Amino acid sequence: MQQAGANPFRVEQDERIVLIGSGLGSRMSHFGHFETELLLRQPDQNLIIRNMCDEGNTPGFRPHPGRKSPWAFPGAEQFQPDLARNTNSKGSYMSPDQWLSHLQADTIIAFFGFNSSFNGSAGLQDFKGELGGFIQHTVGQQYNGKSAPQLAIVSPTAFEDVSALYDAPDAARTNANLGLYTEAMRAVCAEYGVLFIDVFAPSKTAFNADQDLFTRDGALLNDKGYQWLAATLVDGLYGELPIENPQYRKLVHAAVNEKNWCWLNDYKMPNGVQIYGSRGGANAPPQNYRDEYQKTREMTALRDQAIWLALQGTEMDLAAADAATFKLSPIKTNYNPTFKNGKLEYQSGESSESKISTAEGYTIELFASEKEFEDLANPVQVAFDNKGRLWVATMPSYPHYRIGDPKPTDKLIILEDTDNDGKADKQTTFAGDLHIPMGFEITAEGVYVAQSGHLVLLKDTDGDDRYDVKEVVLSGFDDHDTHHAISAFCADPSGAILLSEGLFLHSNVETAHGPVRGTHGGFFRYCPKRKQLIRYAQLNIPNPWGTAYDAYGQGFFLHTSGPSVSWMLPGSVNSRYGVSMGAANVLTDHMMRPTSGLEFVSSRHFPDDIQGDLLMNNCIGFLGAKQHRIIEDGSGFKAKFRQDLFSSADTNFRPVDLEFAPDGSLYVADWHNALIGHAQHNTRDPNRDHVHGRIYRITYPERPLVIPAKIHGASVGELLENLKLPEARTRYRTRRELRGRNADEVLPKLKNWVAQQSNEQHKLEALWVSWGLNAVDEALLRELLKSPDYRVRAAAVQVLRFNIDTIQPHPELLQAAASDAHGRVRLEAITAASWLNKEDGLAVLQAAAAKPLDRHMTSSHKHALGFLNNEEVIEKQSLFNNINRMKVGLKGEAWDLFKEGFEIYSREGHCATCHQADGKGLVHAGFPPLDKSEWVTGSKERLIKLTLHGLHGPITVKGKDYPGHVPMTAFKDTLSDREIAAVLTYIRNVYDNQASAVTQNEVWNVRAATKDKEGFYNPEQLLKEHPHE
Repeated sequence: MQQAGANPFRVEQDERIVLIGSGLGSRMSHFGHFETELLLRQPDQNLIIRNMCDEGNTPGFRPHPGRKSPWAFPGAEQFQPDLARNTNSKGSYMSPDQWLSHLQADTIIAFFGFNSSFNGSAGLQDFKGELGGFIQHTVGQQYNGKSAPQLAIVSPTAFEDVSALYDAPDAARTNANLGLYTEAMRAVCAEYGVLFIDVFAPSKTAFNADQDLFTRDGALLNDKGYQWLAATLVDGLYGELPIENPQYRKLVHAAVNEKNWCWLNDYKMPNGVQIYGSRGGANAPPQNYRDEYQKTREMTALRDQAIWLALQGTEMDLAAADAATFKLSPIKTNYNPTFKNGKLEYQSGESSESKISTAEGYTIELFASEKEFEDLANPVQVAFDNKGRLWVATMPSYPHYRIGDPKPTDKLIILEDTDNDGKADKQTTFAGDLHIPMGFEITAEGVYVAQSGHLVLLKDTDGDDRYDVKEVVLSGFDDHDTHHAISAFCADPSGAILLSEGLFLHSNVETAHGPVRGTHGGFFRYCPKRKQLIRYAQLNIPNPWGTAYDAYGQGFFLHTSGPSVSWMLPGSVNSRYGVSMGAANVLTDHMMRPTSGLEFVSSRHFPDDIQGDLLMNNCIGFLGAKQHRIIEDGSGFKAKFRQDLFSSADTNFRPVDLEFAPDGSLYVADWHNALIGHAQHNTRDPNRDHVHGRIYRITYPERPLVIPAKIHGASVGELLENLKLPEARTRYRTRRELRGRNADEVLPKLKNWVAQQSNEQHKLEALWVSWGLNAVDEALLRELLKSPDYRVRAAAVQVLRFNIDTIQPHPELLQAAASDAHGRVRLEAITAASWLNKEDGLAVLQAAAAKPLDRHMTSSHKHALGFLNNEEVIEKQSLFNNINRMKVGLKGEAWDLFKEGFEIYSREGHCATCHQADGKGLVHAGFPPLDKSEWVTGSKERLIKLTLHGLHGPITVKGKDYPGHVPMTAFKDTLSDREIAAVLTYIRNVYDNQASAVTQNEVWNVRAATKDKEGFYNPEQLLKEHPHE
């Protein structure tokens, strides 16, 4: 063990030790070995240990979506110019210094260097300055109120050479950078007299001396790696102390993990946007979260005591101890059962089925419900496996675990119809201990599942359809808003998994390839074969929840709060931290919100003339699925409404996902809940349902069902023939099966099979199979790059884009694509160019610019140029940009309020979400307009009342009746009096509206007069008090 700058630490009685820094420290919480090792060596000191580490952190950059500033100390921004952007973080989450003071830190152990090392030698001086600034700042504080903290700096570990197993980064090159930064850390610590622990050199030695792996991908330590690190770190920090009672290790380790479960529900409480973020109220979080904080901290302190007892060989009765902790306040519902939202009297599955109508010729039937399968509670995603069984992710813990309750038991279940009567009759629980499984994808190596802030891989190693190994693949995905966290997983043609992510979030994920950062809406792409994550698209969208690929590999996605479906390709330009692209809407009519679940029609069981149509669910207002025709439009697409495939009169029906089955029928998941709005009702509202859930099956009886293709257990030859079948989901599952087979067997047979094909779509499927095996058939790729079909050429360029490290000369190939006759092929080259080095990328963009750029291409070209030239692109030309030129007849304070009101109106989850930026609402979705609305320009007192307390129930606006299925949010706890005055002044004077301004004093008066008002207003009541003039 190599040290510098100071002697090993001393340990005092009741010492408070805090870990800060990046993922090497953060991921310790998954394993618990370091704390266990330290405590066993210091069993009588009553140590209190807290882990504040988080993926992506550097000495000065510690972002959080619930805190405006990401900087850990004054002046830190000068060392991170690429990250010094306003990402619209807001809230009251404590700063690093405030947390350390709250924890009364005596000793700080800091893990840095890994994330910064990817800046190479060019970033070394900035890193040394940043580290030095952090040290100077930290040793100048007295977090415990008495003295400066003991401070230790820990280097990153080495990169393990796993090239024989995975297509991983070059270990020698990566270690050269890590070694460079380790030596810089040593020098800075010596300069400031701070203890430095070098784990880089000893880990490199350990990796080379042992045949067993210490990491999962070369960089991220596994359980064995963290066991090694625990002993090594404790030796370096405190000296080689003996363990007197090694027989207590298991008991202590369990107690440490239990304590960390509670602690992380404090420091990293999921759904923080409702607590200390932008949804947490103008001044403070709701009372129930303040109560939960208090209980969480009491329970965490009890678990410290449990650890101390475990060190003496005694197990604490935590259930009895927890019973004496703070009692959570009961939450009073604001739901009024007389209004026409969902109903608290839930109908049976059969009764609900009878209320669903379908387009002519279709039939919908109940496949499964909570009555037969009580674990089918709040299903959120469905998928068929290669055996034809339906997998369902259930999420009764939503919106997230409440402290003091039993540990969450969200599930991944398998439903089967063993007697082929169209009804599920068998359930297998693959996983029963999950938390917020917002997305999953079945693969040959296991099932990838979203787990709040983590991506995990669940493996069934003994074939009993129950997982027995859980591997944390990646951490650092933000769950600041749990319904925006990574979700709705979908594999692209290669098998890489697209992870949707919504607004408010700031994900910082450490990978073997370096840190991957994302702000607000967008997509990550994780390639299991390469264990590589990228920020695939960073978009100015609220919450994507549904991805689907057409027959040529073009991706589409919908975003819930905006009534939009977008084409994926234009937004897949390489992104810069804090900079987002727009996402154009392909829909031209019948726009709805909120949407959830997307699927292309591809089934011989459905009519021929609708093949290739797009289906999208909607779960508030209109409760069903809209069907749109996809139409070619220049380089891109547009969509035209065809029909409502199905819709329900049961107001608790919430369709959230859909997928075609092996027999060509369509399955629909129904979340089934009376309350669904996250802003309209308290997240702990007692009327949120946690037990209901249904699965429906849609058929077209005039046509026969499809005979399911054999996939599981099929020979390679049979699987290759499946690639000719019309059903996209059959080909999807077949490619998945082939990715799990031995590549040495598949690839030669694939080559022979391709030689017998004349259909280029079949050849494209073969190319995708080779891509999925991480062995792209280069000859086939070059052939398809010259296809007479532009759709095939575009698909081939996409394959080239993700294999530029192996296909040469890729710059010339991409330049040729950039000069293609069709815009879609050129757009594939444009987006690919942004991922090249500057010289090659600019050459491709120059070639693309030599031909016309249509409306689908211009923004992508602009952003690609900006990325390669390190220039920020601001493309959003909104009303706010022209606000000073607007003629609204307001002056002075009223004009200032109007300008402030625009920003408030445009916030996600506020006004524009439902009423839209143009104020015209969404008529088909049941959201009324504000433009020329008598409710807006009429009585100010009435308008203030409904804004403060919300509105729920049937309403007539401009002569049209709206059912009021979803309440308007009550903003009394979210917006201040001035903010309400501002947004109301704005809507009363924008569009074609013209009315007097609302003042802050008027809002104060109404708030005071209605302070005892409980629940929502209803329109009838308000009209009695304030009739239309």
